[in-house]
Amino acid sequence: MPLKTVDINCDLGEAFGSWRLSDAEDAKLMELISSANIAAGFHAGDPNLMDTTVRLATQHGVGIGAHPGYRDLQGFGRRRIDGSADELINDIVYQVGAIREFARRHGGTLQHVKPHGALYMELAANEQLSRSFIKLMRTVAPNSFVFCMDVSVTYRVAVEAGQPVIREFYADRDYDRSGSIVFTRHGKRLDPQGVADKVLRACQTGKVRTIEGDDIDIAFESICFHSDTPGAYEIASAMRQTLIANGIRIAPPSDIVPQKPQSEA
Repeated sequence: MPLKTVDINCDLGEAFGSWRLSDAEDAKLMELISSANIAAGFHAGDPNLMDTTVRLATQHGVGIGAHPGYRDLQGFGRRRIDGSADELINDIVYQVGAIREFARRHGGTLQHVKPHGALYMELAANEQLSRSFIKLMRTVAPNSFVFCMDVSVTYRVAVEAGQPVIREFYADRDYDRSGSIVFTRHGKRLDPQGVADKVLRACQTGKVRTIEGDDIDIAFESICFHSDTPGAYEIASAMRQTLIANGIRIAPPSDIVPQKPQSEA
């Protein structure tokens, strides 16, 4: 069925001190999205930036999400780091807790948790780690959404456990025949309207073209783009304008997927 309502999420707060990677301002991107994945200090972000980004999200009515990654500031969390499941889960606990407390400070709640980069991809394929992650979420944030791909192990495990879950479509990433995104450490400059047309087609037909040239089915409730993709603001603007012009409403996950009242956040 064609989508009539969709969430738009973006990774924000991805700087550290005076170092910045994105060519777009978070404050401007915040005007175009409905959910923010906020870096929690391990792949990017610091306490001052977390505070600023969470405050911006509450001011714009944007859903607040923790964006935990590998402990990899130098590699921006896009390098796989070996560690036991317990070590990685404890790193996630630490990062989720940081974002939730900044949310509380500014009168917000933790809408979702979306792992970052290489950790996201590892969870997508690693059943043991996904089960540990979802077990954690059932304990510390049972009413918060998990963001993941529909073909991921994470999605299957979340559904089995009864954890609220949102499937993503990646606007600024390529797909392969398996339905997974093609992982990259450096996003290239894309044609904004071309990206918008790709997103619109996915919303209207549930199809995406792969790098092999095939069309595959894709199921999602949220569209993701990355603030560090060159031209991110132009991409987001084109997507939002194109979706609205075609009768598709932008809204947070709570307007799309039924959710129990939040009591833990």
